[in-house]
Amino acid sequence: MILRLNETEYINTSKPIDLSIELDAHDSSLKAWGQGNPVIEPVRDGNFIGSVSEGGVVNFKNISFNPHAHITHTECCGHITKSFHSVNDGLKQFFFNAQLISIEPKVQNEDRVITLGQIQNIDLDKGIEAIILRTLPNNELKRNHSYTGTNPPYLDARIATYLISKGIEHVLVDLPSVDKEQDDGVLAFHHAFWEVPLNTNTERTITEFIFVPNSIQDGVFVLELQMSAFKNDACPSRPVIYRKESK
Repeated sequence: MILRLNETEYINTSKPIDLSIELDAHDSSLKAWGQGNPVIEPVRDGNFIGSVSEGGVVNFKNISFNPHAHITHTECCGHITKSFHSVNDGLKQFFFNAQLISIEPKVQNEDRVITLGQIQNIDLDKGIEAIILRTLPNNELKRNHSYTGTNPPYLDARIATYLISKGIEHVLVDLPSVDKEQDDGVLAFHHAFWEVPLNTNTERTITEFIFVPNSIQDGVFVLELQMSAFKNDACPSRPVIYRKESK
């Protein structure tokens, strides 16, 4: 289907680019924050077995996982606030102008950091509402890496205020977090982007654990931020982008 954006631009919805990483329960599954593997197993209740291959009439399985640790997820300010906020309540629109940017974190002491200067040097397209960051080097290992204790790259917290000043409401990264793995609970970028606690914003979102294939070039896209209907600070999500095309 062709969806026209204006007189000259359109997207082709038959050509989606899926940025999500699926949940897969095995030893080499994606995980972080000290969590073990997610679990997908058939329900067993008396004579009932929720597995056709084991003699059941249907496949009926329980799934145990943590959205922050095991899968592409979108989170809201409720991730760090004392009061409860659900990402499913805050996000009411799902299509956004987005810009994909590839960037190699700089080495600072023993850390790899995306710096404010690097972001400021990027020419952000007018009207961008979401920024998608692909860290370099980029490879398929990001789909099933075990990140616990690896000190992955993270974002300088000052970037949050800069993005807000540019009208950016949604940040997507191919990392387990926008903040440093071990930072004594400071979570500086999270606090700055959601302006917690002084001016808490309940509508901005952060999406982590995306994966952008190398075949996709940087540029401006339309982002469809699909989310599961979980009443929680974070939920599994499926960010899909579409190329903007011109007639």
